[in-house]
Amino acid sequence: MTARAETTDGSSPDQGGRPGDGKRTLRRGLLAARTGRPPGERAAATAALSRHVISLASDTSGPVHCYLPIGGEPGAAAGAVPALPDVLLDAGHDVVVPVVPAEPGPLDWARYTGPDGLVDGLFGTRQPAGPLLGTAAVATAGLVLVPALAVDRSGRRLGRGGGYYDRTLPLVAAGAVVAVLLHDGELLDAVPAEPHDVTVGLVVLPGDGVVHVSSGR
Repeated sequence: MTARAETTDGSSPDQGGRPGDGKRTLRRGLLAARTGRPPGERAAATAALSRHVISLASDTSGPVHCYLPIGGEPGAAAGAVPALPDVLLDAGHDVVVPVVPAEPGPLDWARYTGPDGLVDGLFGTRQPAGPLLGTAAVATAGLVLVPALAVDRSGRRLGRGGGYYDRTLPLVAAGAVVAVLLHDGELLDAVPAEPHDVTVGLVVLPGDGVVHVSSGR
């Protein structure tokens, strides 16, 4: 999809707004596009993303820290195609998933053993029923798979607005690989950004596979 034109600070050129205003507008459009994706397209995207991520994970060591995709998010289960965390688990990887904390801060983490081991978490999320590993557990990751609604060519990531990953990514070890999973069409020329936003270096797309977007992480 094509994003609405925006100024360099992320505001709308015809409204002179703040970066946050541009983010809200862009989020609405991206979420609507995800909702409108047909089931067959979602299944094909998850299957392709899973192949790319398995290849990426094979070149890294340590656990894979992977978000739990739901709804129209990249990597979510679709039809007979399993969700990405289950594909990683079946491939023999140690999978660790995020747990939203009660207070704003970095994400906590827990070991993933499959969908049957999940319970309800905060804000409509799901999380493993097992023990929490602590916020510092992300420092042990070999590969960190991050959700986003879009990323731009400079590595700026547009998330849901909670800021949890912006607080978490600085804790990732220097040698770890950090990648954002996107649908085709969600790698944009520019997204609105604010000083606290953490950039990323890789995105994974169903069609193009692993794409380098910046010299960052």
